Amino acid sequence: METHSRPPVGVVGAGAMGSGIALVAASAGHEVRLADVDAGAVARARDAMRQTLARDVAKGRVNQDLADATLARVTGAGVSAADIDAFADCGVVIEAVLEDLATKQELFSAFERVVRDECILATNTSSLSIAAIAGQCRRPDRVVGVHFFNPATVMPLVEIVPGIATDADVTVRARALVDGWGKITVLASDTPGFIVNRVARPYYGESLRLLEEGVADASTIDWAMRELGGFRMGPFELMDFIGNDVNYAVTRSVYEGFYQDPRYRPAITQRRLVEAGMYGRKRERGYYDYRVGATKPEPVKNEVPGRAMVDRVVAMLVNEAVEAVHLRVASAHDIETAMTKGVNYPRGLLAWGDQIGAATVLARLEALQSEYGEDRYRPSSLLRRRVRAGEPLLA
Repeated sequence: METHSRPPVGVVGAGAMGSGIALVAASAGHEVRLADVDAGAVARARDAMRQTLARDVAKGRVNQDLADATLARVTGAGVSAADIDAFADCGVVIEAVLEDLATKQELFSAFERVVRDECILATNTSSLSIAAIAGQCRRPDRVVGVHFFNPATVMPLVEIVPGIATDADVTVRARALVDGWGKITVLASDTPGFIVNRVARPYYGESLRLLEEGVADASTIDWAMRELGGFRMGPFELMDFIGNDVNYAVTRSVYEGFYQDPRYRPAITQRRLVEAGMYGRKRERGYYDYRVGATKPEPVKNEVPGRAMVDRVVAMLVNEAVEAVHLRVASAHDIETAMTKGVNYPRGLLAWGDQIGAATVLARLEALQSEYGEDRYRPSSLLRRRVRAGEPLLA
C-alpha cells in the first residue's frame, strides 16, 4: 500500500479518539469511512471535526476551502452486515472502540471477510495484546497495533506494535502510512503497556505512594514535579485530566499483564476514588474539587523535601526505561522519543539518568529497596551492569 495512492481509510469507533484519527487521515488526503454502533456518534464526530477545523481556520493554519474539503472526505458508515461492504476498498481499517478483547476480535473477524487481502487491520488499543486481538482472525499476519495518543490531531506520537504473527511487511507499511500523516512513530514490542503506558507507570504509582505515606499532599507533590522536576503537569492533576477510571484501568492491565509484578501494583487510594465515582475533571471531583466555588489547596513550597520527592520518582522512571531497553520493549532511541513526544516529559529518561549519574540513580533505588524491603524498588540488572562498566544509559 503506497502512501501516495491515498487509499480509503476505515475508522471504526467515532468517539474522541476515533474521530481524531479520522480527521488526521482526512487531513492527509484520504477518503475516510467512519463507523460506530451508535447511530448518532458519527454526526457528533463530524460536528467535533468541524469545530476543530474552524479553530484551525481562525488561527490561519488552513484556509476555509481546505477545511471544507477535509470534512467532506469523512463519510459515515455502519458496522452491521449490511453496511460493512463500504469498507471493501479500504487500504487500512483502524478500530478505536472500547477496550474489550471480544469486541475487537469480533470486529476484525467481520472486516477480514470483506476487505482486500492487502488491507491492514490496525488496532488502536492501549492495553490489550495484539496477538490476542489477532488470534481469532483467519489472517492474523495483517493485524498490527497503531496506538495514537489523545487528542490524536495534536499529539505527535504513534506506537506501532506488531503482534507475534504480524507480517514484517505489514509493520513497515503501517509505519510508512502513519509517518506520511506527519506523525512520529516508534516501534514497540507486544508487551503490556507497550512503551509509554509501561514506562510512565512510576510517575503515577510512586507519587501515589508519597501521598499515601503522608510525605506531602497532592498539591505539593504536583508543585514539586512541575516546578522542580520540569514536568508539564503534576501526577495528580494529570490523573484527574486523563480520568482516574482510565488511569486505574491501565495500571491494573499492566499489573495483571506482568503477573502481579509489584513494580506496577495499583494504589488503594486511586481505587477508592474510582469506586466513589470521583474520576477527575469529567466528574468535577478527583484528587481536586472542580465544582463551582471550590478552591484548590495551596502547595507547601519547600524546595528541599520537594527535590527529594522528584529524585525518588525520577529514579523509578529512569529504572523503568532502562528495564524496557533491557527487555527489548523498544530501542533506546524509540523509548526516549516516546516519553518526550507521547507524554511530554522534559527530557528522555535515559539521558536524564545519565545527567543525574547512573550510579546515583542506582544508589537511590538500593536505598529505597533497603528501607522498604520491597521488590517494587529492585534496580534493573542492566542499570547495575552499566554502572559497573562505567557506560552511559543512553548508549
